This record gives sequence, C-alpha cells and structure tokens, in this order.
Amino acid sequence: MNASTRRQFLKTASAATLAALAAEYPNAILAAQDAKPKATADAVIVLWMGGGMAHTETFDPKRYTPFKEGLESNAVLSTFPSIDTAVDNIKFSQGLENLAKVMDRGTLIRSYTAGDLGFILHSRHQYQWHTGYAPPQTVAAPHIGSAIARTLGPRDPAMPAFIDIGQRFDLGEGEELKSFHTAGFLGSEYGPFLIPEPAEARAAISPPKGMSPGRFADRSKYYKRMLEQSPVGEFGSDYQKESLLRSMDNAHRLLTSPAARAFDLSLEPKESFKKYDTGRFGQGCLLARRLVEAGARFVEVTTEYIPFKNWDTHDNGHTRLAELKQTIDAPIAQLVLDLEKRGLLDRTMIVIASEFSRDMMVEGRPGAVVKGQVAQPDVMTELKHYGMHRHFTDGCSVVMFGGGVRKGYLHGRTADERPCKTIENRVVIEDLHATIFHALGISPKQAYEIEKRPFYVTRDGLGKPVTEILRSA
Repeated sequence: MNASTRRQFLKTASAATLAALAAEYPNAILAAQDAKPKATADAVIVLWMGGGMAHTETFDPKRYTPFKEGLESNAVLSTFPSIDTAVDNIKFSQGLENLAKVMDRGTLIRSYTAGDLGFILHSRHQYQWHTGYAPPQTVAAPHIGSAIARTLGPRDPAMPAFIDIGQRFDLGEGEELKSFHTAGFLGSEYGPFLIPEPAEARAAISPPKGMSPGRFADRSKYYKRMLEQSPVGEFGSDYQKESLLRSMDNAHRLLTSPAARAFDLSLEPKESFKKYDTGRFGQGCLLARRLVEAGARFVEVTTEYIPFKNWDTHDNGHTRLAELKQTIDAPIAQLVLDLEKRGLLDRTMIVIASEFSRDMMVEGRPGAVVKGQVAQPDVMTELKHYGMHRHFTDGCSVVMFGGGVRKGYLHGRTADERPCKTIENRVVIEDLHATIFHALGISPKQAYEIEKRPFYVTRDGLGKPVTEILRSA
C-alpha cells in the first residue's frame, strides 16, 4: 500500500468511525424481509490466513513443476506436488497431509473470488472480507463477528461472544487493520475481545501484574464513574457510552466466572497441548477449541497479517509456504478431530479463508488493468523466484467444516492452465457470508437501523446462501 492510498483509506475509515460514535441508538434490529432459516450451527471459528493464500499451492493444486535454474516462470502453476485426501475427487498440495485426512468431514470451495476493488491492497480486501462491504463506507461497518454477537448474543453470559486471537497492531498497517477489528456502529460491547498472544490469554483476563484485586476494582469503579459523569459527546453518543459501560460489566463478569479457565492453556493436558503446539497459530487453534467449549459464539484465529511476512509472499514463496504449512496443518486437523470427538463439530462451523489468492504471473484478475507489485523474471535464476508472489483475486479456496456443511463435498472449479481463474459456480463475499449467517439461523436480509436507514448483514441484503454446500438447506 503506497502512502497516498494508505492516507485515503485511513481518512475514510476514521470519518466513518466518528460518524458511528456520534450516532444515537444506532443498532435497533429491523425485521428481516424473509423467513428466518433454521440454524445448523451455534458457533463459528474463522481460521484466517492473512496475506493471501495461493490456491494452487494449497487446496487447488495444478500441474507441478520442480525448480531448476533457467526454468520459465510462466511454465509453473504449482511448486508442490499434489497429494490424495480422504475424498477420491479432491487433491491437496503437499504439506497438508493431516488436513487431507479429515477432508471427508468438510466442504472445499474452489471458486471464491475476491472483490474487484480497484486497488489490490491487503487492508481493503481484508476489510471487505470481514465486513462484507468494500471500503470506504459512510458508517463504520461492523466485523461479521460483531454482527453475529449483536444478533445472537453470547452462548454463555460470562464468555465474550466475539474473540479475536493472534493479530497484533504494531507491526505495519496497524491502523488499517483496526478499522475492521471493531463492532463499528454496533457499539463496544459487540467488539472483539483481543488476544494477541494465545499463550498469554489468561493474563488478558487478569488484573495487571502487581496490582491487587481491590486496587483493580477501585480503578474500574473510578473509570465507570468518569464515563457516567462525562459531558455529552466526550465519549461519543449516549448509546456508545452506555455500550462501553456494558462492555466493562461483561469483562468483570468474566474475571470471576469459571469460564475464565478456558483462557488458561496451562490447564490443557500436555499430550493434547503438544498436538497443537506449532507456534502462535497452533496455540490459537487450541485456545479457540477451549473457548468454544466454554461458550464463545465467534472466534477468529489468524496466522497474523504482517506486510511481506507469512502468506504475504512477495518473494521466496515456495520456501515460506513449506514452513507455513507446518504451522497450520496439524493444529487445524486436530481442531476438527477434537470438536468431533466432543460432539461439537456438527454445531460449530470452521472456515479457513484468506483475502485473496496468488499467482506467479497475473496481478489481480485476468484482463484487469492493475499495477503489478512484484517483478517476476521471465526465467528463474534463484530459488527466491520460485513461488506465487502476485495478488490474484479470480480464484481462491475456502475450506469449511461442521456447522451443517456437507461432508466430502467439492464446490466450484478453476481453470487447469494459467490464468487459473474461476470457471464454475462462482462464490462472492456476500454469498459466503450469507451461507455462514444461514447456518446460524440469521437471514442475509437482517438489518440494523443506523442514521434512520437499514444496514444489512450482507451487502444491501443481497447475499444468497450457497445452499449446495449446506446439508439441510
């Protein structure tokens, strides 16, 4: 993201946030215009591959070409060979062997296409994926987790309904990430409970180190009194101030609740912990399982978006993906197995997704006039050239387990030759969101009132659930 586009993004996002804070009682739920679907899920876990997960290197492998010096770049479609999965007609990319073994429990969408937003910018596409709306908006659009928390409420009164695990905001593009890690106009009580470090989750719900419980309680009382006595507008509208006060009450309820034990990974049996312990993401998957067991409604776990790190493979794509797969493969598969063993998978939807895919030669989508951000040589002379480096929006993979999705099902298809774009059963963000909402018993036409007009949970209420992937739709 260059400086001018970053400034414009922040300017519009900040303006929308201020407008939301000024709004009076903005989140009355309006009656949906269609029948409420029957829920097949009670909770959602999003596993976010921040930075752009290349479909041809993960869940949609194409022809494999091993690296050699002098290899033509355009000849390479996948840098990993394909492997069998538990489903006869589905292949994965090498390095995802554990996930391959549990594919018979889930659905693979190979035809998700990211928005055509004019700029191929991570923060813009992540904003759209998480809110369902392309930035900028005239109001602060809520994260999908916040919309679910507002509509359905917590599954357990002491447990935050929406919990975000693994994303720090001081590693580049932090302000852009913050713009959608919020409840927007819905109010603070529906925003994410942020846990940047899974291993320190227990500390996140404890008084600061060295501070006695009594002193902590006194500080909280003082802060609440300051909010209650503040002049009108100092902390936003009356509604926003009341929402912040309610969020504080919710936090205190958690401090003294048995549900707080779910945040403490040291309580997990050692053998179980080892199965997840591939680093911060693996520990985040374990934490997500424990939180859903304890009553969380929506949990997002991220590999963490950091510019030019993790899935943001502007170079050394093959080498870095080999390492990333070691981080995600075992813990995601174990999450599926553990939820299944506990009888929770049928009512918990797991979604593996990313803001867009990647290709070695095509930037954006075929035929789009988009500025290329990576110079890929026609002929490779070093291993760092080997891998998918450019942003690709016209063919992405999403994997879903549980929560009413079909088992061992493949939806959509991409071309077998470059450009490996969607050619069958295209799925866009409002329809993917509508599918998630449908499984939770929420209509895609569900709306909230803001500034005396409706704001729908899917873009303009137009989302349509992909009923082919839902067992009971």
